[in-house]
Amino acid sequence: MNALAVSVVVLWIVVAALAVVVLALVRQIGVLHQRIAPAGALMIGGGPKIGEAAPVLDVELLPGEKLRIGGEQPRGRSTMLVFISPTCPVCKTLLPVIRSTRLAEHRWLDFVLASDGDLDTQRRFVEEQRLHGLPYVVSAPLGIAYQVGKLPYAVLIDEHGLLRARGLINSREHLESLLQAAELGVASVQEYLEKHADRKHVA
Repeated sequence: MNALAVSVVVLWIVVAALAVVVLALVRQIGVLHQRIAPAGALMIGGGPKIGEAAPVLDVELLPGEKLRIGGEQPRGRSTMLVFISPTCPVCKTLLPVIRSTRLAEHRWLDFVLASDGDLDTQRRFVEEQRLHGLPYVVSAPLGIAYQVGKLPYAVLIDEHGLLRARGLINSREHLESLLQAAELGVASVQEYLEKHADRKHVA
């Protein structure tokens, strides 16, 4: 009986120690979560700068309708221009994110998909991915104007034709960071965090 009582006491001591360790780990995870900055869309290459007027280009949608990218928008809506390619695997995985974000932000934001290359390949891509509901532009000059080097890449243009955010997007978090950056009035989420970190350091 004495041995059983001792083993029970030891077991409870071990359980209590484990509980303390778990609580300490949970606290450390919370601290790390606060310290790690959110991963926003990565701005790479040159092209128009944030706050400048976006290039104005008249392009043609796959069905044949004309569309103007950039400039003052008579309907007062912003445009998210997303550069993709039929040969880009990440682009394909991002399409459901684009669809859901378009639905969530439909009151003020229009999405336009942009690509370049062989028209037959582009049409097959639209058919396979069921992109008929999304405006789809095939235009090499459009990618050149924004100096798009890697895909998928997104550009946010406001209703006045000003460039508000841009960057390489590989996930929903990256895409949403462009919307957040525009709302905060900064070039990127990282810039916003750096500014606030500098203010705290000065304070």
